[in-house]
Amino acid sequence: MKSKISTTALALALIVLASCSRGYETFTGYAQGGTYSVKANLKGVKICREEIGKTIDSLLVTIDSTLSGYNKASQLSRFNAGETLRPGKLFIETYDKAAELWRETGGGLDCAGGPLFDAWGFGFTADSLPSDKVVDSLLNTCGMKRLRPRMEDALGPDGSLSPKDLLLPRYEGGSLPELNFNAIAQGLSCDVIASYLYSLGVKDMLVDIGEIFCDGLNPQGRPWTIGVDKPFDGNETPGKDLEGIWRSSGGPSGIVTSGNYRKFYVRDGKKFAHTIDPRTGRPVSHSLLSATIVAPDALTADAMATYCMVIGLDSAKAFIDSRDDLEAWLIYSGKAEGELIPEADTTMKTWASPGFINQ
Repeated sequence: MKSKISTTALALALIVLASCSRGYETFTGYAQGGTYSVKANLKGVKICREEIGKTIDSLLVTIDSTLSGYNKASQLSRFNAGETLRPGKLFIETYDKAAELWRETGGGLDCAGGPLFDAWGFGFTADSLPSDKVVDSLLNTCGMKRLRPRMEDALGPDGSLSPKDLLLPRYEGGSLPELNFNAIAQGLSCDVIASYLYSLGVKDMLVDIGEIFCDGLNPQGRPWTIGVDKPFDGNETPGKDLEGIWRSSGGPSGIVTSGNYRKFYVRDGKKFAHTIDPRTGRPVSHSLLSATIVAPDALTADAMATYCMVIGLDSAKAFIDSRDDLEAWLIYSGKAEGELIPEADTTMKTWASPGFINQ
């Protein structure tokens, strides 16, 4: 009996030592049309690695089944098809946040501009080149200006939502709303995963789902360092050609780059940027090639990176200077105004707020 007790005590001691020696773990998988990578320091975390990995995958599946416009069974796709549904908490909160951003940016970010994005081929449909008549018609029949500022105000007694009930009274009888959360969905996904890790007691993390959220220290015990890609044609491999470096202060930060150098199409010899200004209904035409934004969370960084690409270089500089909670690295073309995407990186110029440094 004495021997058995000693063996049990030794086993318990080994378990405790193993728990205390846990360090960084990496979780990878597929999500939102690409891959994700989550690095987390699991020291002191009692939940096993396998369970954490399964929960991360489950959370990403929930986001996809709620907010993806490419998943035809998602709540977003069903809403856009005109179906009455019972929206979940995530769908409601995402809409309310998107409506808040629309007001904050004076219409520069518009989650209800989906038909405009589709018309230009940068939404959930194939490439196209709409006429001015079509664009002007869509400007009058879509957009957040027609919709209630809070989704809760459109819900029925049973919590159901009919798309027509989201319309403000003066727009009743008009075309049904269509939503597109692409400007914030990936940033939001990073924040959701980060929130889960925080709930486990994780303090050091880097969540990369196309956009990035980080906090604490990296495995070398230093603040995280993130590179900014050079925005030129053919740069399809993130991290291969870097233009600038951002170093974390060790606190929570979302960092997102938005640009026109990977998503565009050429028609009749002219390049059309994928960034659509929802106020004009047309692709932007300015010298700003990419905007990398650092914010306290990834959703805000995601949204503001897109917003900077909408408003252009000079307005983006002024906007960043007015915000104490944002840092930015802006890359723009030195060529003539209107040449959206340079053929060579020798024409590029940069502007950085104090939180960025050159490589």
